Amino acid sequence: MFTGIIEEIGVVAAAGHRMNVRCRAVLLDTTEGGSIAVNGVCLTAVQVSPDGFWCDLSPETLARTNLGALREGSQVNLERPAAVGDRLSGHIVQGHVDGTAEFVSLDALADGNWWLKVRIPAALDRYMIQKGSVTLDGVSLTVAALDDHVIGVAIIPHTYQNTIIRNYAPGSIINVEVDLIGKYVEKFLVSRS
Repeated sequence: MFTGIIEEIGVVAAAGHRMNVRCRAVLLDTTEGGSIAVNGVCLTAVQVSPDGFWCDLSPETLARTNLGALREGSQVNLERPAAVGDRLSGHIVQGHVDGTAEFVSLDALADGNWWLKVRIPAALDRYMIQKGSVTLDGVSLTVAALDDHVIGVAIIPHTYQNTIIRNYAPGSIINVEVDLIGKYVEKFLVSRS
């Protein structure tokens, strides 16, 4: 389990079905076989070195997330899994991406804040609620606006400076994980009908 609070931006040193990510902070207590969320995707660190880790990407992961589009030099959001007893600063994030969204815009607001808009796939729109949680590239965010499959979220200066959100541009594809609670509620209600 993760919380959607990004600890570090890593840099892809090798891309493809076997990926190498250069980083430091998330390696502090990571061992081989441990999990690391990369752009919100839970991956297994199959080899750990002082300056990064290697992970294997399945065909499913490459096809259903933005990790297949990464190239050498791409920046990625990184987070270690939550430890029992840690504060849950964001929300419950599994690292199981539900789909990808399309970048719409990133507009500057007052005081270093930003307004991010992304187009959510129609199949995921039903999980979006005003003031509900959503994970975009591993970042825990609050849905502030909904309009015809486009969500708007406020980005504070800290999030802008410490995540890859600042790199979004036309054509950017963003991993989306919807709120786990919404999926369980839907399953429960459907099973009762």
